[in-house]
Amino acid sequence: MKKILILISAAIILLLIIIIGIHQSMMETAKKTPPHSVPYLIVLGAKVNGEEMSLSLLFRAKKALEYLKENPETNVIVTGGQGNGENITEAEALRRFFIEQGISEDRILKEELSTSTYENLKYTKDLYDIDEAVIVSNDFHLYRSLKLAEKVEIKGYPLAAETPAVVKTTLFIREYAAIIKMTIVGK
Repeated sequence: MKKILILISAAIILLLIIIIGIHQSMMETAKKTPPHSVPYLIVLGAKVNGEEMSLSLLFRAKKALEYLKENPETNVIVTGGQGNGENITEAEALRRFFIEQGISEDRILKEELSTSTYENLKYTKDLYDIDEAVIVSNDFHLYRSLKLAEKVEIKGYPLAAETPAVVKTTLFIREYAAIIKMTIVGK
């Protein structure tokens, strides 16, 4: 019985060390600032409620808008398909937001078939054959997003949007698991 408790304790300590390392990598990535005048900016999709962006997606859109206003030569690629409870694609919700904010429609490209972060990036690469892009997502999500961008041969620069406080704990826990899975499985 004592050996089992020692093994369980060791496993818990190891898991905590892994999570602390992952968290540190996530936060370091989120602190980085992308260079100016990168040709493309990719906004990763997130939940849409009906036709209204979730807070996570809205925060991503607002952060992307700041970059687009400072870099008028940058085109934006809006990503994300249509899931349960969504009347439009995530990409379409983003497109509408940018147009309402004065971004010219000819600067907006769409990828709207994806159902995951990997697909956001893979389909974007397939559609537009881009080599580098600023990648916009919430702070918790950028580390894994950049690793996945590398896998599809996109050089990514992180641009972190805040994570809404109401979902922060849940999303961070889910992301730890997703990063561990990505490390084991590859995507």
